Amino acid sequence: MSITLTKHEMSAERLVEELPSPVALKVVALVPARSAAAYARQAVTATFVGAVTADLALMLSDRTFLDEAAGAGSQLGHVSVTDVLRPAMESASSVFGAGVLSDLRESDVSGLLSDPDTAVFELSDGSNAAAWFAVRLREHSNSQERGGDLFAGGDTVAGRLGRINNIEMALTVEIGRTRMSVRDVLSLEPGKIIELDRSAGAPADVLLNGRLIAHGEVVVLDQDYAVRITRILDVAEGLS
Repeated sequence: MSITLTKHEMSAERLVEELPSPVALKVVALVPARSAAAYARQAVTATFVGAVTADLALMLSDRTFLDEAAGAGSQLGHVSVTDVLRPAMESASSVFGAGVLSDLRESDVSGLLSDPDTAVFELSDGSNAAAWFAVRLREHSNSQERGGDLFAGGDTVAGRLGRINNIEMALTVEIGRTRMSVRDVLSLEPGKIIELDRSAGAPADVLLNGRLIAHGEVVVLDQDYAVRITRILDVAEGLS
């Protein structure tokens, strides 16, 4: 249990390092879930899926700074509260190893707080409790058994795969990334050029449900953009 709690604590520490609060917050204690119950309905949540599954939730006693950072009331409406918090949540989930973090959303986490496996940490501004961070880890040790139940009946591998052949998955081609401050995002306008993190001619990334599976080059096919696969990555390369 101590190892698991260490992961919880490390996640909370990583979160506060990136949290865009006006005053730096500190992780002060593991507290009963009821301490955060009053703010459960306005939590920002995300789920990380990797070697373990982690349910993450952040509850703030005062969300004013988030609304200001997101440009609440502005006509641009480019940035949401979840956009502002995503870097912090990504940092919090990084302690669990390779995996994928879901989209952030605002939701009621009363159910999460009622689970005895959920650890809740108080985040303090030095004087008062300013936020609470909830983490629940779910191990995958029984995934093979669950897979056996799902595909019970002694089918061949090909037969099992045949059952999911028609399920659609999201394939994304990414030519580059960059990081921008909220101020820069709010100042975007037509004609603005955003510099990405790779040079012209560099291979594009091909991602399946957010996981890197191949490299390719962008081409034009019948006046539409397409990608020509140049390299298929193995599992280890895709997770690195």
